[in-house]
Amino acid sequence: MPRELVKADFAERVVVPTYELPWLPSPQAGIDRRLLDRVGGEVARATSLVRYAPASRFPGHEHGFGEEFLVLDGVFSDEHGDYPKGTYVRNPPGSRHTPETGPGCVIFVKLRQMQLDETRRIVIDTTAAAWQPSHVASLSAIALHSGPDGETVAIERLAPGTRLPAYHVPAGEEIFLLEGDVADEHGCYGVGTWIRNPAGFGHALMTQGGAVYWVKRGHLPPGV
Repeated sequence: MPRELVKADFAERVVVPTYELPWLPSPQAGIDRRLLDRVGGEVARATSLVRYAPASRFPGHEHGFGEEFLVLDGVFSDEHGDYPKGTYVRNPPGSRHTPETGPGCVIFVKLRQMQLDETRRIVIDTTAAAWQPSHVASLSAIALHSGPDGETVAIERLAPGTRLPAYHVPAGEEIFLLEGDVADEHGCYGVGTWIRNPAGFGHALMTQGGAVYWVKRGHLPPGV
């Protein structure tokens, strides 16, 4: 399998309206993908949207460098349980499962991007989790992961009319917009937009009508 490079320069800022990307067939029938970034062949360091048709199934496999995903629609299942829309799952390196779905599903998934010493499996139903206040009154969050290497993952919610103070991300940031609208001094972004901000990038997030987004920070240090 040839090595594939998609948005593979991690020093570059990337903004992708994912709804504009084509669904590409995977080698497994009934499973399609939208490729956001990718380094490698069929086994790759990758960020993707993956769509499972109803009653589809993926062969059992091991995640050598881990997997994390957020269910965006439908119900994703494996031998460990069923995960409806809004479920965040973090499978550590060396974990194994056999994915399937009854009704079909769409997931936002990141593969082979964890530290090898990570061992804890995480499953969080974000639709039932409590929102926690932050240092800014109009910003609340659901913490999903915090690692010793400085990586954090969360769902954040901005109240309508919010403008956050400007901040820099010394080790990078990714945002996937789930609800509402968000903007910064570089542009305006709708639901389904994926943003990858490189190490050292600075901006000030704002929203007119309110927003909910998945966010990961601290995982793209300089030179990654």
